[in-house]
This record gives sequence, structure tokens and C-alpha cells, in this order.
Amino acid sequence: MSRALTKDKAIRSFGKKLRVLRLKRKLTLKELAHELGYIAHGYISEIESGKKKPTVDLVLKVADFFGVTTDQLLRDDMRLTSSEPRCP
Repeated sequence: MSRALTKDKAIRSFGKKLRVLRLKRKLTLKELAHELGYIAHGYISEIESGKKKPTVDLVLKVADFFGVTTDQLLRDDMRLTSSEPRCP
């Protein structure tokens, strides 16, 4: 697989992971955007859907907020679950 394809896959995977993390915390897009310091939620929505690429700043904010590493977010070290988010 070419490096560009691998990079694009990682970006799409980041959006999916962000959505899973957000739903596990039972946050709306608007609430997460606010927590990460954004006024509107459109950018977060576009990241989750893979329409936009995350900035380094966003990756760091997400990692800090959810208590995960940037490697987990950008690589396939963090497993996605498609089931409903569980309550702690």
C-alpha cells in the first residue's frame, strides 16, 4: 500500500475513533466542539465524516481530552467498537 493511501486511511480512522470516543462520553457534536475550544461544531462533524483532515492542534486536544495517546488516535492501536456506548 502506498504511503499516501495509508495516510488517508489513518485520517478516516481518526474521524471514526473521534466519533466513538464522543459517543462513549455521551457528548453531542456541539458539546465536544465547546470542550475542545471551538465555537461551532461543523469542523468536528467534517472530521468525523472524513471530509476534512484534523490539524495537529486538534489531535493533541482530542488526545488530552479523552486521555488517549496520539498514536492510538492516528494508528490502528485503538480498537473501534460498533456497539452502543457503555455507561461506566
